[in-house]
Amino acid sequence: MDIRQALMAVHSKQQAEAIVEFIGDDPKRFAELMKLFFAGEYRLTQRAAWPMSYCVELHPELIRPYLSKLLDCLKRDDQHDAVKRNVVRLLQCIEIPKRLAGKVYSHCVDLIDNADEPAAVRAFAMTVASRIAKSEPDLMNELRLIVSKHLPHSTAAFKVRAREIL
Repeated sequence: MDIRQALMAVHSKQQAEAIVEFIGDDPKRFAELMKLFFAGEYRLTQRAAWPMSYCVELHPELIRPYLSKLLDCLKRDDQHDAVKRNVVRLLQCIEIPKRLAGKVYSHCVDLIDNADEPAAVRAFAMTVASRIAKSEPDLMNELRLIVSKHLPHSTAAFKVRAREIL
């Protein structure tokens, strides 16, 4: 399968699943997907994000070599919401290395605190941030304050995730 061609041909759940099946747990095929994800082409990055998150859900070890670079995507204003959503979604499925925990937490708090971010991005970010903060009472208190601040004007998805934290 030509992954680039598959990504650009059709954008559907069925196509994403076919790409995931093709990649399996093969690091070389996953590297090809990640190369396309990081290529910088807006549409290609957007479409690669979905199968990337599915691959990581099934094989979390595949993302390790790309994790630092992947986190930089969360700060970029030019990223499609699907990219942020799938990056934060996959962070829920992996064990965050200690060396990156602070950076991940900071990115997630920024996403939660930004009312303009889509509900799914903010909800996934809450889950990731709370997992990191569980071992640090000060971080958990900070997270609770930020989440509480947004509760009165938030979506149902935000409120459901917030209940788990609060």
